[in-house]
Amino acid sequence: MQNRYKERMNIALGFIEANLDKPLSLHAVASACHFSEFHFHRLFSALMGETLNDYIGRRRLERAINRLAYRREQSITEIVHELGFSSSANFAKAVKAFSGYSPSAIREPDEEHKSKIGKLLSKYGKAFSPADLYPACTRSALTGKSITRDITMNSKEVEIRQLEAQQVCVLATTQGYEQQGIFDTWDQLIAWASAQGIAPAQQARYAFCYDNPAVTPIEKCRYEAAVVIDPSVEVKAPFRTSTLPAGKYAVLRVKGNDEQLNNARLALYAEWFPGSGFEPDNFPLLERYHNDVREDGFVDLEIHIKLKSLS
Repeated sequence: MQNRYKERMNIALGFIEANLDKPLSLHAVASACHFSEFHFHRLFSALMGETLNDYIGRRRLERAINRLAYRREQSITEIVHELGFSSSANFAKAVKAFSGYSPSAIREPDEEHKSKIGKLLSKYGKAFSPADLYPACTRSALTGKSITRDITMNSKEVEIRQLEAQQVCVLATTQGYEQQGIFDTWDQLIAWASAQGIAPAQQARYAFCYDNPAVTPIEKCRYEAAVVIDPSVEVKAPFRTSTLPAGKYAVLRVKGNDEQLNNARLALYAEWFPGSGFEPDNFPLLERYHNDVREDGFVDLEIHIKLKSLS
């Protein structure tokens, strides 16, 4: 029964993500996942650890901050309208109250910008700095300050692949991006896949990474481990089935430590996308793993970002 509640809560979260640019009422969200609206707000708070309104407000502002950093071709006014804020003044007030920084300070990070304590820190305990949204070389260009720990994004390193749809078995971590929680989740999923006759060496392993930890508190980040399966394989709770959709993906292979991986993710958004002719589709960042960091001491993975033509 608990797993059925989680499945329906995942439907609610998907509905919220798809409609963050619109007014979201308790009735609309509860109806989408077939819960009684008279009880849904209590169920949501119990399962998610925050109220529905707090969750929607946080996700809307996290998306706004990511747009400010990674869609630099858009004006702040365009972002205001696209995300459904009533005015630029209300947008600026909401962003600063949440992050401690104004929209312009997030878009043009500078040590001289002074922050106030925002809700990210006071409510969620998440220290935030706009500079963390950008890779080292981009921070250097934006601030005019020399940063020795530099990286470059060579467009030839990024491959555009047309992928076919694949069915996957998914298990969500209950601890956000906390490392041990991710390891425990993968251990369960790998053991399950092995029991279905998919040997570890033959398992195609992906992760759905929904959130940017530079903005979202680590424990609130959504992470799902996934293994490709044949559609005939029976999947039972706590596991569930999902689909890697067909389409074009930007693919970048990264080998190194966590810092190098994080800089590669940021560089894709901050440097590669603006000149690519594409923008990210409405699908979470995927990581395909080629090794076990616990055994090798380094990560070897491919970042996959689903694409759509720049509108």
